[in-house]
Amino acid sequence: MTAFTRLLASTALAGLATAAAAQDSDLLVFDYSGFEDPAFHAGYAEKHGASPSFAFFGDEEEAFQKLRSGFKADVTHVCAGSVTKFVDSGLAEPWDVSKINAYGDLNADLTGQDIAAAAQDVYFVPTDFGSTAIAYNTEEVPAEDVASLQVFHDPKYSQRMTLPDNVDDAYALAFLATGVTNWQNASDAELDAASAWLREAHPHLRTYWTDPGELSQLLATGEVLVSWAWNETLPTMVDEGFPIGFQREASEGSSLWLCGYVNMADAQGSEDKAYDYLNAMLAPSSTVPLLEAGYGHSNAAAMADQGEEMLTSVGLGQIDAPVLAQLPMNAELREKMVSEFEKIKAGF
Repeated sequence: MTAFTRLLASTALAGLATAAAAQDSDLLVFDYSGFEDPAFHAGYAEKHGASPSFAFFGDEEEAFQKLRSGFKADVTHVCAGSVTKFVDSGLAEPWDVSKINAYGDLNADLTGQDIAAAAQDVYFVPTDFGSTAIAYNTEEVPAEDVASLQVFHDPKYSQRMTLPDNVDDAYALAFLATGVTNWQNASDAELDAASAWLREAHPHLRTYWTDPGELSQLLATGEVLVSWAWNETLPTMVDEGFPIGFQREASEGSSLWLCGYVNMADAQGSEDKAYDYLNAMLAPSSTVPLLEAGYGHSNAAAMADQGEEMLTSVGLGQIDAPVLAQLPMNAELREKMVSEFEKIKAGF
């Protein structure tokens, strides 16, 4: 999510769904521009003498429609919210986790249970992630005021707060605030409670932010004091000298967004090389390059080797609080969320 926003503009300028310079023609990776960085999959190039070929898309709906129209790729990079659609449409097939070397080292908060398939099937393997929590002005907001997510209902900060214009992030906050830490099994009653919580927060909001640059500007000018934000906000604004805190240990918790790869059905390339690519993305050698690009790495063992101080500085350290991972969910539940969120933003 965080770095995906930055990638969209450059992708749009470059032209969408165009193939990268041909490299290893045995494997085509369908991805966001930027993820072709050889440092992210160094082990693949070491083994095969070249990086795989890449084709790029601007957003996951575009990728989905192009694949449905007959475009052939071997693996596709998506975020968790899109997985169910890829599976239900028959575009994706299960991974064989016995061929994924680091599968046992993956962050358990990111793997969860893929409800898009039977329990023994794994359609989505996370590779990169980020956290979402309360970013706030430490000079004007005391730490005790952001000790709970209920700060977004506090009239003291009315019109000085903002939420993301993103259904998944907004409902992650609302589910946490109403006591739900696993949205995969959320009931209609729990969804109703989360929607009601967002409706109560809505009148207190200055705006719904749409990209990290807009959020940084709102915080930098003091127009907004409290926000639900991606982890990139912390190092970006601290580096610029602004007094920003990032509260991931509110009593109700914080959330994680996650993205990874699906294995395409009817792929024309090498299945063995698809696993080589995924193994390279998950290898410890990819951890630092991903962190330097603004992404967490799903390999928890490799992340731990980076040291807690460094991870905390980018908003990805260990916490002692509930975590809601934005894992794939039932398609019907997500459609209800989308519909309700649009109503809430419109004041209904």
